[in-house]
Amino acid sequence: MKFLIVGLGNPGPKYEDTRHNIGFRVLEDITNDWKPDTHGDLARITHRGKQIVLLKPNTYMNLSGKAVRYWLQAEKIPKERLLVVMDDLHLDFGRLRLRGKGSDAGHNGLKDIDRLTGGNNYARLRIGIGKDFHPGQQADYVLSEWTPDERIDLPKVIEDAAEASLSFCAHGLANTMSAYNR
Repeated sequence: MKFLIVGLGNPGPKYEDTRHNIGFRVLEDITNDWKPDTHGDLARITHRGKQIVLLKPNTYMNLSGKAVRYWLQAEKIPKERLLVVMDDLHLDFGRLRLRGKGSDAGHNGLKDIDRLTGGNNYARLRIGIGKDFHPGQQADYVLSEWTPDERIDLPKVIEDAAEASLSFCAHGLANTMSAYNR
């Protein structure tokens, strides 16, 4: 059984340590064996007998759907075995929320994935990045770097999200939601 885990972010050193790139950071916590491929960097692992394709799209956040659609088709993976990992500014910093489907909640990466894969019926792991910004400053906030206080707790947040991502593949959506949603 094969799964696709997609970490959302933006390519390049300019965005490396920004809130918007937490999806990349989670996947990098799972493995450091990345190879450039079509529409992104790809890694393949086996976890508890499951084959997992990990993808960090190079299409930039707002065009993530192109990469997701391509790899779902290329690997013949059904959407029920897709997990998208990304930032969520509607959740408090460090909070994880896994859902089997749902709205894009204004997240442009999800909007594009929904549009190009035919709906929102796939799992997503939202990682809270907080909401310490003034109205209309969301774009600047998600593209800003972590505060010194956030950097203290960030490794544990990333580790928990990586474990939740692998649990989704090994133990299923419902069990992972029970264990990690808080």
